[in-house]
Amino acid sequence: MISKKMAKEINDQIQRELFSEYLYLQMAAFLKGENFDGMAKWMTIQAKEEHSHAMKFFEFLYDRGENVILQKIDSPKNDFKSVLEVFKYAYGHELTVTKNINNLMALAKKENDYASESFLKWYVDEQVEEEASFDKIVKILQKIKDSGNGLIMLDKQLGKRE
Repeated sequence: MISKKMAKEINDQIQRELFSEYLYLQMAAFLKGENFDGMAKWMTIQAKEEHSHAMKFFEFLYDRGENVILQKIDSPKNDFKSVLEVFKYAYGHELTVTKNINNLMALAKKENDYASESFLKWYVDEQVEEEASFDKIVKILQKIKDSGNGLIMLDKQLGKRE
């Protein structure tokens, strides 16, 4: 049995994962509007990944005998000024997601909830990958600065994401 507190926190995480999906779709819209179709594709795939993360939590709650309570999703930031700002903001967002996952893991450990701890291990590992991915893109963008050629090359490279 999962505790009511853990179930509530996982419901909160479902909302956060769906917000991440919404945020990355907004970022994809900005990038598409700037004619960076490759970057927009990359971000759209990221949004789909966030949706799958939410659904894993969704199924886990039902597997543990609890109900999902969907919550309001706020509008994401939508006034980006540059590609660099988009990816910096996304990287910062992923740092916050990592903090939230770590808090869930700490609660699982505190409650001796080994099933939740085992389930959350995947998310802990996934966040290492998420942070590294965004950090790498930010570092490349910082080197590129406003180079049109560099942005076009990065757009093409990111568009190869499957």
